[in-house]
Amino acid sequence: MGLRDWLWILTLGTIWGCSFIFNAILIRELGPFWVSAFRVGIAGCGCWAIQGVLRKPLPRDPKLWLQLGLLGALSYALPFGLYPLAQEHLASGVAAIINALTPVMTVVVSHFWIGGEKGTRWKVFGVVFGFSGAAILMSPALASGGSSSLWAMAACLLATLCYAVALNVNRSFKHVEPTTFATLAFTGASLGAVPLAFISEGVPHIARAETWGAALLIGLLSTAFTFQVMYRILPRVGATNFATTTLIAPVSAIVLGFVFLGELIQPAHLIGMVVIFIGLLFIDGRLPTWLGLRRQKARAAKTAA
Repeated sequence: MGLRDWLWILTLGTIWGCSFIFNAILIRELGPFWVSAFRVGIAGCGCWAIQGVLRKPLPRDPKLWLQLGLLGALSYALPFGLYPLAQEHLASGVAAIINALTPVMTVVVSHFWIGGEKGTRWKVFGVVFGFSGAAILMSPALASGGSSSLWAMAACLLATLCYAVALNVNRSFKHVEPTTFATLAFTGASLGAVPLAFISEGVPHIARAETWGAALLIGLLSTAFTFQVMYRILPRVGATNFATTTLIAPVSAIVLGFVFLGELIQPAHLIGMVVIFIGLLFIDGRLPTWLGLRRQKARAAKTAA
C-alpha cells in the first residue's frame, strides 16, 4: 500500500476520533436522537451536493432505494444515536475504544452469516482478546457499581453490532456506485431519524455557536466526507489495511478529549484498549506474521507432507 493511502487512513482515523468529541459537545444541548438526526441529515445534504457536482445518475429501481434507505437507518442512524446516548455517561475516549471492537464483532457476525467469511484460528484468538479487552474496560464500573456506565458501554457494543451486520449486508450492493450508495443510505437514515427525534425529544433548541459548529463538522467532515473517501479507497487498500483506522480513532479521541474537554482516562481503559488492539492484530493476520507463527505452521505442514 502506497504512502498516499496510508495518509488517507491516518486522516480518516483521526477524523472519526474527532466525531466522539463533537458528540460530547452536541449532547450538552441536544438529546441523542437529535444528535443522530443532525448528523445523518447534514451528511445526507452533503452527499446530495456531491452527487450533483459529480453528476452521478440515480437508480430507477424503487426497491433499491428502499433497501439502501433501510440499510442507512441500521448502519448510520441507529449507531449514531447510540454513541451520544452512551456518552452521557462515558468519556469520549472510552466510547471510541469500544468502537474499535467493530472488526471483532464483524468476525463473529460473518462467521454465522449465510455466505459470510468463516472464522480461522487466529481470528478466534482475536475475538477472545477483543472481548477480554471489553471486559477490562468495564471492570472499573463493575467495581464501583456504576450501572449507568455499564448500560452505556452496552449501548456502544450494540452500535458495533449494527456496524457488523451492515458490513455483511453491504456485500449485496457491490454493484451500486459509491457516491450513490452513500446518498441513498443517508437519505433513508434521515427520513427515519428526524421524525423519531421530533417525537421523542421535541423541537431542538440550540443557543451555543459551538453546537452548530460541531453539528456541521460531524455531518459534513466526520460523515459525508469520510464515507465518500472510504467507499473509494476500500477496494484499493483492502479491508485488512483499512481496519487500521479503528486503531487510530481511539488515540485521537483520548488526546482531544483530554485537551479540549478535560476528560480523564483510567489505567484500566488504556489496558483494555491495548488488549483490544492485540485482538485486532490477530484478526487481520499481522501479529501471527510478525511472530513468525504462520511460517512455522507452513513449515510443519510441509515437513508432515
